[in-house]
Amino acid sequence: MKTRICGTDFNEMLLEANYPKWFKDETEALLERTFSANIFLGKGAYKEVFFEGVHIGYGNLELSKHTIFNFESEFETVEMHFALNGTTVTTSEYFDDTIRFSPGSHNVFYTNGFKGVSEWSSRFPLRIFEINMTPAFFKKYLPEGNLLFEDFKKAILDRKSAVLSSKNYPVTMEMYAIINEIIQCQRQGIFKRMFLESKVISLLLLQLEQIIMLNTTNTSNGIKKGDIEKMYAVKELLDMNFKKTDTLIDLARKVGTNEYTLKKGFKELFGTSVFQYWKGVRLETAKHMLTEEGLSVQEVSRKIGYKNPQHFTAAFKKQFGVVPSELRS
Repeated sequence: MKTRICGTDFNEMLLEANYPKWFKDETEALLERTFSANIFLGKGAYKEVFFEGVHIGYGNLELSKHTIFNFESEFETVEMHFALNGTTVTTSEYFDDTIRFSPGSHNVFYTNGFKGVSEWSSRFPLRIFEINMTPAFFKKYLPEGNLLFEDFKKAILDRKSAVLSSKNYPVTMEMYAIINEIIQCQRQGIFKRMFLESKVISLLLLQLEQIIMLNTTNTSNGIKKGDIEKMYAVKELLDMNFKKTDTLIDLARKVGTNEYTLKKGFKELFGTSVFQYWKGVRLETAKHMLTEEGLSVQEVSRKIGYKNPQHFTAAFKKQFGVVPSELRS
């Protein structure tokens, strides 16, 4: 089984990767490898972990220019896709609609072999996290009785590529926390595999629960459709302006709602308060600056708006379990 990434004329081969059959290596509990992002006319890396039934991939890329390329894969998979930062657009005859991912969004899709064209914006660093599962692994955890899930299950049974939902969903802070645990896992061998498999299931649980919740928001206690759009608008403001210190009232006015609706709706939709989400965005940005840009703790603290580096260090350790200086060693 292979994945190929080519220039838009298919003459320039950027990457060809072979995958273990059914994502399984016969001699190890798991298999790990890393690809340099230099092939994408930028810098960064794409890291992978395989074990039976599961492939985990994490890319952290900075492109030097807007990039368009052809993408082709040969294997059958269900993918949990998380766009942590940056913007991507994918078109394919396998899907009815264009697949667009903006920062902080996720979805699930099924492909049985795939060909398409992807566009990656160079405006912001691109951070993607994806988990590929064999259909057999995924179907064990797909709930019964939900129309959206039943349609997706039918597409898998018919071996017809499909997206679980026509809209993407917000990556919550709880999801970010699990993703960070997976990326930072230092265990080895069978213990790493056991840890990662448990986190994959936990992350899938959060995805499916959220999708059910956000597709049943027409009840009297749910969030109105118009308010959901306003909550997304606030999230986008926080994602793009992590240093800005708008009050809740300011944010509410910018999107055309009130403070009460903003506090209640944001918490229900994203699983965290506006302040905690904003704090998480700042610290995620800080982590990127430390690990990918090589800035000092003092520089990062200042750039993300902390006047006191000690306060920054305390907040960073609470969020990620390590002090920022450990990521610089």
